[in-house]
Amino acid sequence: MALGALLGMLGLGSAAKPAMASDHTAYDFEFKAIDGTPLPLSDFKGKEVLIVNTASQCGFTGQYDGLQKLYDKYKDRGLVVLGVPSNDFGEQEPGSETEIKKFCETKFSVNFPLTQKYDVVGDEAHPFYKWALGELGSGARPRWNFHKYLVAPDGRLVDWFSSITGPSSSRVERAIEKNLPRPGPS
Repeated sequence: MALGALLGMLGLGSAAKPAMASDHTAYDFEFKAIDGTPLPLSDFKGKEVLIVNTASQCGFTGQYDGLQKLYDKYKDRGLVVLGVPSNDFGEQEPGSETEIKKFCETKFSVNFPLTQKYDVVGDEAHPFYKWALGELGSGARPRWNFHKYLVAPDGRLVDWFSSITGPSSSRVERAIEKNLPRPGPS
């Protein structure tokens, strides 16, 4: 038990559902796309979604490259990567939505969906992040930029990855492979 608590504090644990998990799914939440249009997560029903809080001026910003590679590798099999810019950690995402979008497209050729800038921790956190905290417990709380949540095709949160776990890690790829939608009969 002590080891699990320590791993959770370091952001190295894995998804474990606390007793007070809700009956909601990720599909009950909506973001606004970086261009301001509504982006309900229900648009991704039947797909696997990797939701990542991002920042343009972080030591982990290079993960955009790995996220794009993941998206390119698995999008035809049902993976969506969703970048959620946030200025919560070290004020490393100070730009406007227009500046963020331009940076992501020109520096990393990002073409996966991005949301507007949101808080991901604290009282002002986006409702999805508050829900995720309730679903997975405080050990799965974002502690820095590029924290990742994996949503299964049925909308359940199935795993999380700390900032230090890069998108190209075998742990991330195994979790994605395990939860990708299964092809129907041909």
